Amino acid sequence: MVKVNVIFHSIYGHIYRMAEAIAAGAREVEGAEVNVYQVPETLSDEVLGKMGAIETKKLFAHIPVLTRDMYKDVLTGADALIFGTPTRYGMMTAEMRTVFDGLGELWSRDAFVGKVGSVFTSSGTQHGGQESTILTSHVTLLHLGMIIVGLPYAEKRQTRLDEITGGSPYGASTIAGGDGSRQPSENELEMARYQGRHVAQIAKKIAGK
Repeated sequence: MVKVNVIFHSIYGHIYRMAEAIAAGAREVEGAEVNVYQVPETLSDEVLGKMGAIETKKLFAHIPVLTRDMYKDVLTGADALIFGTPTRYGMMTAEMRTVFDGLGELWSRDAFVGKVGSVFTSSGTQHGGQESTILTSHVTLLHLGMIIVGLPYAEKRQTRLDEITGGSPYGASTIAGGDGSRQPSENELEMARYQGRHVAQIAKKIAGK
């Protein structure tokens, strides 16, 4: 078995939907064990209420929350980790950053060296920092010693010009729209499935499984 864990942060459900597609793609690889987790939310219910996010959060309330006591099993126990985060000023969200900032002990023991790492994202606008969010996330993965896998141009859907779409060689992405009303398109979901499958295949080769 090759173990692939998808770790995401989502507020309005866009990254959740992409995470499910990523996981579905990874599960297509024979012998892949795939699990999905969400990171703890740091915003209060009062703030989430003002953001109109209480109901959207309920859409994925069934997904297990990655708590600190799960880090060793979920994070270091996997062959591949695929992280999903919305864009915040061209970088990952504070919630996702909090998880990474808590990995110091595991980092000091080289617990992530040689594991496959990959990132996907979303933004409100077409040029809202999707590429920079993934690339700056890659910096953290490199510090952890992970082997970065993106979304190669073999996935031709990212070259489409007949519709507005996310996706780049760095990773799958979706455009949520300024008011969050746009949901991931089928083109974007297919790219996410490709990325999940691609990561699982590479992790399986590296692990020799």
